[in-house]
Amino acid sequence: MSQIYDVVIIGAGVVGSAIAREFSKYKLKIGVLEKELDVCCGTSGRNSGVLHAGFTYKTGSLRAQCAVEGNTEFEKVAEQLDVPFKRTGKLVIGFTDEDMQSLLKYKALGEANGVKGLEIIDKERLCELDSSAGGEFAMYSPATGILNPFAYTVALAESAKQNGVDFYFNNEVLEVKREDGIYNILTGRDKYQARWVVNSSGLNSAVISTMLGIDGYTIGGFKGEYFILDKKAGKHMNMPVYPAPDAKGGFGIHATPTVDGNILIGPSSELTEDFEDYGVTVPVLDNLIDKGMKMFKPFKKEDFIRSFSGIRPKRIVKGTRQTLDFVVETREEVPNVINLVGIESPGLTGALPLARRAIALFAEKEKLISNDNFNPIRKGIVCFSNQSNEVKNELISKDPNYGEIICRCEGITRAEIVDAVHNCLGVDSMTGIKNRTRATMGRCQGGYCQTRIAEIIMEEKNKTREDLVYSRVGSYMFKGKVRD
Repeated sequence: MSQIYDVVIIGAGVVGSAIAREFSKYKLKIGVLEKELDVCCGTSGRNSGVLHAGFTYKTGSLRAQCAVEGNTEFEKVAEQLDVPFKRTGKLVIGFTDEDMQSLLKYKALGEANGVKGLEIIDKERLCELDSSAGGEFAMYSPATGILNPFAYTVALAESAKQNGVDFYFNNEVLEVKREDGIYNILTGRDKYQARWVVNSSGLNSAVISTMLGIDGYTIGGFKGEYFILDKKAGKHMNMPVYPAPDAKGGFGIHATPTVDGNILIGPSSELTEDFEDYGVTVPVLDNLIDKGMKMFKPFKKEDFIRSFSGIRPKRIVKGTRQTLDFVVETREEVPNVINLVGIESPGLTGALPLARRAIALFAEKEKLISNDNFNPIRKGIVCFSNQSNEVKNELISKDPNYGEIICRCEGITRAEIVDAVHNCLGVDSMTGIKNRTRATMGRCQGGYCQTRIAEIIMEEKNKTREDLVYSRVGSYMFKGKVRD
């Protein structure tokens, strides 16, 4: 790569994509390096999709500041980026006197952090808000919301791309060296050059930090496993239901409706050294069932449609589970580096506030010139199933592909799949299409539509079946034909 970027961002999760979008507001040449084949393949796409209010974080901490700031602005953000979002509220339920003391503690903490509307409610009020919730009493947080984490991360990245940012996938960073004021970044595929480097690499943030010359950070991988429940269960639930935090401030297993109508049960929390271990285990899933029933009373095993796991990159005291605050820093001894370490929950909520803080650090060293052509509006793929009959007929008249349903469970049309295949980031993996349309996310989990989507990708991108990948490098879907 011969050109020299003003800024190269390492990592295209929700925070890296948010930083890219914020930088695109200025006259700078920006590049993003991502080791996976798409945005949202790691922590950003494996979480509960909750817009947190900010009542569990230490007052004055970066986590608290970014949660409250990101929560407050999200209606505007969701509108600009065309991202599904619901401000549902949240119930933090209790059963015992100890639980009540915990709720009172976090109510006071939330109020100190600037969270509005927190209240302790009795069982009658609890049942009025959500009759599916367990508990004898609760703290109600009206500011909490739910969003689609895939859609949000994709929207941030596509907005950045549409405003001039270059994305390079399948580019794992192997080495970084600075010579004559320029960073030379070697990946598994190419070499990139930049005046500034931003480390937003999530689970790998301590490793990249060391490459850049900043030692001393330890990332603990906290693995959480989940169940996904069918939409027929989702009809019973109005808002996320969490247990009262324990003595260490941990929430434990909760039940969360998704913005698309499913319910998530989880996550667990086990420390793992393997940051690629996304498997699920029977003992943990059994525990999810036991704890989930206390959060969501209509819980039924027959509603399970999938399980999955995610890994949170917590900054910890080495050798312990003690979690430390987010880091967003520059250091004089390592010039032109913006280092973000330990960005986990509420990273989804605080992505844009974190991005603005990163840009502010850049502005302390260099003058920013506004990009007058910056467009904050990004339009997503039309969701055919959400349209009125009149609009549906109009869409079909303009494009007959809207008249062919590819994913029966979710009502996704051929036109939506084709639009997703031609996304501006150039992503054509199966999960890339899934994350942009929800195809394969329904009851049958792709049993009907997955091969049809594969055919569309092959047609639209002139690929063979042997070229198709499911999600990650090497995850080939087909070896050849079963029969001629």
